[in-house]
Amino acid sequence: MATTMNAWDALSAGLAECYVTLDGRRYKFMQAINLEASIEKKKMQVPVLGRVGRGNKGVSWSGSGKATFHYNSSIFRELLYRFKESGEDMYFDIQITNEDPVSSVGRQTVILKDCNLDGGVLAKFSADDEYLEEEMRFTFEDFEIPEKFNDLAGM
Repeated sequence: MATTMNAWDALSAGLAECYVTLDGRRYKFMQAINLEASIEKKKMQVPVLGRVGRGNKGVSWSGSGKATFHYNSSIFRELLYRFKESGEDMYFDIQITNEDPVSSVGRQTVILKDCNLDGGVLAKFSADDEYLEEEMRFTFEDFEIPEKFNDLAGM
């Protein structure tokens, strides 16, 4: 019989934690609805003697992300206002931890370093929605993974 993943090892989507560190202050961003951060590798094609095809070599990367929050905090709007008023661009860190106590994989923590907003919502309303949310897009300069998931049994 083939070894398969146990169903309880699928992580519960809502059990994550999200913290934002800005100007030395750490906020628990419990109003986050979702967040996804990814890196894109830049590759160059490399000619290789004795081959018809070229090889590919990674030479750099860039990080970006997007998040959706309940529209109930002015923290990021304040950063945009500060930028408008002074030209001072603010950088911050985002820490995301995923842990489901039922799963055997444990927990993973990723820290996105030197995040910078691409822009943001200044004001909004909707007479038709049940609640207000906002999307934020950002870039980041570095990342750390201080806690990593355990390997699943059978891997």
